[in-house]
Amino acid sequence: MILRPAGAVLPILPLALLLSLAACGDNEPPTENRTGPVKIEGQKIRNGGSDALPGTPMAERVAVIGLLNKRNGITTDLTMKPGDALRLGDAIVRLQACETSAPWENVQETGAFVQLDVRSTADNKWRRNFSGWLFKERPERNVVQHPIYDVWVRSCTMSWPESGPDTVKLGSKGEPPAAASPASGANASSAQAPEPPANADERPAPSGTSPSAPARSAR
Repeated sequence: MILRPAGAVLPILPLALLLSLAACGDNEPPTENRTGPVKIEGQKIRNGGSDALPGTPMAERVAVIGLLNKRNGITTDLTMKPGDALRLGDAIVRLQACETSAPWENVQETGAFVQLDVRSTADNKWRRNFSGWLFKERPERNVVQHPIYDVWVRSCTMSWPESGPDTVKLGSKGEPPAAASPASGANASSAQAPEPPANADERPAPSGTSPSAPARSAR
């Protein structure tokens, strides 16, 4: 029988226990990720220069992105601004931009540029699963293909000015263009006054009268 010091095995047990707990922590999301989305470091959004389109600056727009977990059937609405990134479980949703059609455009649409990062359970690594524009009115334009998660656009809150970029305002910069002269252009002949008849007593027949009917002489 070999006697060993009583404390010789004790340092090994806490180490094994710590390793097992660490392994469990890598496979399970933190507690805060189970209860709701957690904001993580995103990307700073910079607006364009003076040539940028009018309207609400990109960094001040607010979008609502829907996130579906197909395993448990739970849908979560994520309220985000461009540049935000929210994590829920093994999924990270990033919003880069969102926009609605201007009121002067014929087709009204709501879109957002969304990125979806998913952590793989096989190797515990994060991978970019989707990156592109999604449209509320036309979801078939771009489809998120993932066996567990799906994302889509619910809304984008922003405003546009009342007039479009091509609106012409009259005033100090000049008067409206003058009307074309009746004698100029290809339709000048149609715009000129008709020549009077050779006989002043003969007048054109009124509408509804046969052209062959003789004109009455003036009395």
